[in-house]
Amino acid sequence: MHQELIEFVEKCELPTEIANFSLYAFVENSTNKEHLAIVLGSIQYKESVLARIHSQCLTGESLFSLRCDCRFQLTESLKKIKKNGSGIVFYLQQEGRSIGLLNKIKAYKLQDKGYDTVEANHKLGFADDPRDYKIVSTMGKYLKISSIDLMTNNPNKIKALEDSGLKVNKRIPIKSKVTEYNRDYLKTKANKLGHLL
Repeated sequence: MHQELIEFVEKCELPTEIANFSLYAFVENSTNKEHLAIVLGSIQYKESVLARIHSQCLTGESLFSLRCDCRFQLTESLKKIKKNGSGIVFYLQQEGRSIGLLNKIKAYKLQDKGYDTVEANHKLGFADDPRDYKIVSTMGKYLKISSIDLMTNNPNKIKALEDSGLKVNKRIPIKSKVTEYNRDYLKTKANKLGHLL
């Protein structure tokens, strides 16, 4: 099944300031989206692998935007994995909750005018959160992962993973960094998207 949805492209080493990770690259056949698995230590055939599903955020991670908490959550997840000695981040090409970079910029402009993130998505013709996590289950199968402990504040991710066949043993909360610029964004995540902040 996983071979129909994804194609493994390559594996390389990724030395970082946090740890020396292994990087697995995949392409999603139906969309041509490129996804990564950032892995530390031995995870194959292990139960309760420490994991995070993280959607790409160019504005937060590369441009250091304070409008979201994405860079902080990614960094904290990688640090927790280092402390644990092993784990994985599924890094998905789902910019702006999967609406794409240019639509994300349009959504930012609407937020400048007073819309919240959900309202901005609706104004642009998108659902609250159109992300699809089935690809994570297929990547997990390729990497021979049977169950995970998921670092997330989003219970919808847990349901989506279990519906697609990847067992989540427990949820591990991850703290968000609150700034004057992302306070309303975090409130919207909690009040309208059900995130447990």
